[in-house]
Amino acid sequence: MATKPRQPEAAALGEGEAAALAAELDERYGHLPAEEIIAVAIDFFREAGGIAATSSFGADSAALLHLIAEADPDLPVTFLDTGQHFGETLEYRDQLADDLGLTNIVVIRPLDDALAANDPDGVLHKSDTDGCCAIRKVEPMARAVAPYRAWFTGRKRGQAATRADMPVFEAVGPRIRINPLARWTTEDQAAYMVKHDLRQNPLVAFGYLSIGCFPCTTPVQPGEDPRSGRWAGQAKTECGIHLPGLEVALSPSS
Repeated sequence: MATKPRQPEAAALGEGEAAALAAELDERYGHLPAEEIIAVAIDFFREAGGIAATSSFGADSAALLHLIAEADPDLPVTFLDTGQHFGETLEYRDQLADDLGLTNIVVIRPLDDALAANDPDGVLHKSDTDGCCAIRKVEPMARAVAPYRAWFTGRKRGQAATRADMPVFEAVGPRIRINPLARWTTEDQAAYMVKHDLRQNPLVAFGYLSIGCFPCTTPVQPGEDPRSGRWAGQAKTECGIHLPGLEVALSPSS
């Protein structure tokens, strides 16, 4: 029988150690079905620094959250309230959490000082989308995952070309990001939603296939990449919360 990988110590892993652990976990468990990946990861990290999930409560969020609820409904699920979400998304967050019995939704907001200094009128997105995302999403995301050794996301390889080679377990600085649905296709996602009769974000019905903040999200045209409605007309494809160096974004006052 294969030995279980060594659990990380309570102190933070070095980046090299995290990368080695992520590679080992990916080789051992990355091929498993999503529900087994989630169970293995919760068991592995629960007593070794903690584990959480992050969710945008967007177009594809229900499947991962249902799997999380089945495994551990008390697992922390962090949500970045940017202050510029669609009202439908905020309502959906509360409704879906109630549907699934999720008991530990952790809402993280931008720092008041950062907003006052850099986006007091809430229109920074018009001139600097990267700057807006840095304040409203990237720095809050760094704070959201800081208490944990690992976290789950709902990202999939088929969502965008930038995610095509994404592993299931990957190191982000000293932490491990886990993408249990990485191999899922659009058809897999749809079938799971139907099988479990999961509530869908109401914006999907209007063509919003990837849902972020309302100023920078538009409906997707038939045949387009599901993420083409994010920052339409720009080269930007990611807000930054899934890019390397996340911990660098932490405010000194955080």
